[in-house]
Amino acid sequence: MLTQDVEVLVVGLGPVGSVAALYLARQGITVAAIEAVAQGATDLRASTFHAPTIEMLDDLGAAELLLRDGLKAPVYQFRDRQSQETFEFDLTEISDRTRFPFRIQCEQHRLAQDVATRLEEEPNASATYQRRLVFMEQDESGVTAYVETPHSMEKIRARYVIGADGANSLVRKNLDLSFPGFTYDEKFLCFSTAYPIENAFDKLCYVNYVSDPEEWMVLLRVPTLWRILVPAPENISDADLLSDATKNDVFRRLLRSDTEITTNHRTIYRVHQRVCERFVMGRICMVGDAVHLNSPMGGFGMNSGIHDAINLGEKLVKILRHGGDEKLIQLYERQRHKVTTDFVQTQTIENTRMMREGWGNARNERRESMNRLQNDAELRRKFLLKQSMFTSLEDAAAIA
Repeated sequence: MLTQDVEVLVVGLGPVGSVAALYLARQGITVAAIEAVAQGATDLRASTFHAPTIEMLDDLGAAELLLRDGLKAPVYQFRDRQSQETFEFDLTEISDRTRFPFRIQCEQHRLAQDVATRLEEEPNASATYQRRLVFMEQDESGVTAYVETPHSMEKIRARYVIGADGANSLVRKNLDLSFPGFTYDEKFLCFSTAYPIENAFDKLCYVNYVSDPEEWMVLLRVPTLWRILVPAPENISDADLLSDATKNDVFRRLLRSDTEITTNHRTIYRVHQRVCERFVMGRICMVGDAVHLNSPMGGFGMNSGIHDAINLGEKLVKILRHGGDEKLIQLYERQRHKVTTDFVQTQTIENTRMMREGWGNARNERRESMNRLQNDAELRRKFLLKQSMFTSLEDAAAIA
């Protein structure tokens, strides 16, 4: 029944799991990566890649697709929907800190598929689909995973397991870990369209956060489409939210016209703010959405998951190839758990609150705050480094 004996088993082949597996494989680690579905998801998920993430992927030799096909977005905007005030921030101001002073806008599934293809080319790695984790048991020397395939059960033995299997992680559930936090009351409704939304706005850039107490929205451009994210009341059925009537209402308010819009996708999300109680249990480690979920405001979710993967990968290479202390994975947990709680969760909650409430009674204070950022080079630089996630990486590295 034992079908593979490897150093690391990676469960999940989304962008985070595939990056973790490729990083390890290119360091000479034997890796088996499994994915429960037949192929990676291609719906509208994360699409923003921050500068430090691009650097990590470039160092891994896996940024070619993003740099070639993605949209480079050095400028992003905060807009107030009622007053039409706009505040711009330009990442070229931190060109001395990064060789990629921009965000890249590209659908995450394109990266995941590209990285998984690269992984399959590694002689010491395998990537297989339709493999569902059923059960794990661990001992002092490793972990045995029981995996269901379309036709049989497989048993994979590994020294370490990385759970990168998303919000409904079977790895986390096998460990019976709590996932405390909360779920936002409203649903999040996302449309995509090839219609030139930019024609309805003055100087719309590729990344736009539009605050409003009645209907905030996020307008993001990916290579061929605009993505529009809006809130939706919980008491409206999914069927009604996905209807033409709702779509027409959203675009009528957005464009201030009755232009008929054709959509390519219509998707409903429930959005959570949650952090797992543990990131590591023995020889089983978890990364990405398996251990932290957050609002999409700021584009931190997938990026922080990739940062998890590289951080953990570096420590596993030290253990497996350079005689490092196995307690290094506890350092991974300390570093990434604290950054997730102190930065990702805190900042996304605040970003979402600002979007949901609009400027309202705090309009003058927020205007003054934005004006201070725009007029003070030192504050602006600090803000750009924080929002692009460099500060969170520095904070993690400082944790012993």
